[in-house]
Amino acid sequence: MELTKEIAACRLCADRFAATATSHAPRPVPWFRPSARILIAGQAPGMRVHDARKPFFDRSGDRLRDWMGVSSDDFYDLDRIACVPAAFCFPGYNAKRSDLPPPPICAHTWQDRVMAALPKLRLRILVGAYAHRNHLGVKTNLTETVRNWRAHAPGVFVLPHPSWRNTGWLRKNPWFETELLPELKRAVSTVMATTPSGNPANP
Repeated sequence: MELTKEIAACRLCADRFAATATSHAPRPVPWFRPSARILIAGQAPGMRVHDARKPFFDRSGDRLRDWMGVSSDDFYDLDRIACVPAAFCFPGYNAKRSDLPPPPICAHTWQDRVMAALPKLRLRILVGAYAHRNHLGVKTNLTETVRNWRAHAPGVFVLPHPSWRNTGWLRKNPWFETELLPELKRAVSTVMATTPSGNPANP
């Protein structure tokens, strides 16, 4: 696909990344095809994803796949699931080894073109505050946005980031696992079981 080749070759942020504590070169991770029916919108790749060149190829990905109720093979099926973050490259670390925010120029350059290239989407999973703001324009805090998940379901699900740093948040908000996740798994299962035309895979 020409668009993924363009993104993979992007070097807009080369100088920005060279100036970070990691002093790394751009390595975009475009992961989508026009046939995808589920969109996972996130923030930006981490260091392990940067190295592996596969989205959510880390412990956060393990947790996200568990939340969705899918296997690794299904998750990485490009014909069914697209992963489109706010920035396609690892932004690097600051001096304290914390992730830097995704450069806005990435979304400004690519987001509209990528979304236009995904005409068959039936379910959008928005992971983290950056994705909530980018796709819904919400200005509420993460907890309030996720608590209001029913306002967007079943076509859109808003989630916290599956980072293990958010384990404390999950303990404080048990409704997320008892109320939201069963509905998310049901929606994912329904879409995964259909063909790109929207018909059941095994009528």
